[in-house]
Amino acid sequence: MSLIWPSRQKVFLRLSAGLHSFSQGQHQLLGIQQLAAREALAMQMVASLRRLDYTRILKGRTIHQERADPCSSMFDPERAAVLHAKKGQLDEAIWLIFLATHFGKHGRFGWTRMRDVYSALGQDRWTWAKVASNVDEFEEWMHLNYDKIGGAFGNHRKYETLNPNSKNGTVAVVRSFVECVKGAPSKWFAELTRQVGNDPHKIFDAAYRHFQIARFGRLAKFDFLALLGRLDLAPIWPGSPYLREATGPLRGARLLVDGDPKSRTSAEKLEEILGLLDQTLNVGMQVMEDSICNWQKSPTHFKHFKG
Repeated sequence: MSLIWPSRQKVFLRLSAGLHSFSQGQHQLLGIQQLAAREALAMQMVASLRRLDYTRILKGRTIHQERADPCSSMFDPERAAVLHAKKGQLDEAIWLIFLATHFGKHGRFGWTRMRDVYSALGQDRWTWAKVASNVDEFEEWMHLNYDKIGGAFGNHRKYETLNPNSKNGTVAVVRSFVECVKGAPSKWFAELTRQVGNDPHKIFDAAYRHFQIARFGRLAKFDFLALLGRLDLAPIWPGSPYLREATGPLRGARLLVDGDPKSRTSAEKLEEILGLLDQTLNVGMQVMEDSICNWQKSPTHFKHFKG
């Protein structure tokens, strides 16, 4: 296979060999019997690892202040969250990642929709402190202005709505987040840590189970929590791909293990096998979940997905 990233050649070869070794010696993986399928999956893992590396590098970079300004075309919520965290404004950083997860980045309009809301259409800031202290004021503003907000929701959030009259609208989502974290998201995670201990996997699992937010299904919860962990905004890390409520990752796991995305193998059994596989590959469950989801869309030809 011709690699897009020559510098990752050794990683690609290690992963491809690891997949083959595991399938031959520990548990047969029927979906990668063909070399093309095994290499396509290994490349998806390389791509997922690169995305994690990007986040790690981001934390060590000097970030321009305009990255945190929603009135600037340079605005980027991940970079803004890093800036706020460095200033000790952890709640605002988590709030930004929550909003980014809810709105998503649109392929054409980028972060326009989130920028318009967060900046109150350029007139103010709907910061965590302001919204958490008075959600009703935010709702009133949305009633007056939602039809003026530009952009669009991202691809994974394309069924969301800004309409404050909808029980599934942005106001309902924001209100449920405020009610869930009880005033301070950083303290909410600190309390979970106190309850379950310092194991990042256990804290992630507790957060995943207790994080009940309107319109945040399995994918949104996993992505939100995983990104908080990658950015060091919460001491969490997934120890499971959480396949029970998944669609793409579950199809990918069934395709990998059984050679059939429609097989009846349970999510629990698949999670057990993926856990054993990761003991060989050592990529972590964020990479495992992301890569098999993307791989099942094109099992024998690597396609680069930016999400």
